[in-house]
Amino acid sequence: MTQNVLQVLSGQEVKPYPIWMMRQAGRHLPEYLKVRETAKDFIDFCFSPEKAAKVTLQPVERYDMDAAILFADILLVPIALGRKVEFIKGTGPVLEPIQVSDINTFTSNMSVVEPVYETVSKVRDRLDLSKTLIGFCGGPWTVATYMIEGKGSPTKEIAKRFAYENPGAMAEMLLVLAESSAEYLIEQAKAGADVLKIFESWAENLPPPMFDKLVIEPTKIIISRIREAGITVPIIGFPRGAGLNAIRYARQVDVQACAAGTDVPLQSFRNQIPAHIATQGNLDPLALRIGGDTLRQAVNNVLETISGPHIFNLGHGVSPDVKIANVHAVINHVRTGDGDYV
Repeated sequence: MTQNVLQVLSGQEVKPYPIWMMRQAGRHLPEYLKVRETAKDFIDFCFSPEKAAKVTLQPVERYDMDAAILFADILLVPIALGRKVEFIKGTGPVLEPIQVSDINTFTSNMSVVEPVYETVSKVRDRLDLSKTLIGFCGGPWTVATYMIEGKGSPTKEIAKRFAYENPGAMAEMLLVLAESSAEYLIEQAKAGADVLKIFESWAENLPPPMFDKLVIEPTKIIISRIREAGITVPIIGFPRGAGLNAIRYARQVDVQACAAGTDVPLQSFRNQIPAHIATQGNLDPLALRIGGDTLRQAVNNVLETISGPHIFNLGHGVSPDVKIANVHAVINHVRTGDGDYV
């Protein structure tokens, strides 16, 4: 069966545009919350293949999305590197901040994340062949920011200072993360992922030379290792908030699609990147939360500014308070020309 997402990632324009949403397998669905209650904690949830597979499939079953994205987290790789990671309710991920001296003590044990591969295999076995399964990892710089700062940060100042003051240690850390992330993605592809995605969620506010060192170079390493391993599946890159740096990313990194955040003017972006590279995005998640005429107009604005190979998506992710009816409405709008917004 033909997968619309794979057609787009091969450089074809497909209409209606295929659609899935970041964080679709998550907190706004009651069936997700029901499964979530059975897990000891979030990490246990991610490492429970049957539960993770079930919630990965739920949005496809409810919404008929064109793709399922693996239910996991970008901070599982640090666990495999021997770092302690906790997810605290109301706070988010918390890690012990890394020091320069810690970088030489990484003990890579990628067997820790093997349950994720089992999840991928279970999902691919159960997912309709017309639907695409997307595996993913966090971008090395994004993962590094959490490891250095110990938590999410609005400015990433501590991590940026670390990179400025310790360039050698930073390069070594990013190399370890790139190599580990590549192995992680390779095994996801072997387990059945049709597409791989690299979430560089904290790509904003980086001067171009720093963006090259912290984002572009490590991402190139990941993709090089994947291809050297004989993995040929398409790869989507997402340098969120990167501004004009995203153009250089799309031109220099060998991705088959570049996802765009809400801030990116899609038509201008399309005109400045290679024609064969698909775009993905970039409906404002806040509009999805608001609904009504605001959401209808936001969807129209995206549809009016895209051309060429494109996957309809959000500029970031689905929030817990999003109304199920509005997700249905967006999908219907993209596929039929209008939706019943509330």
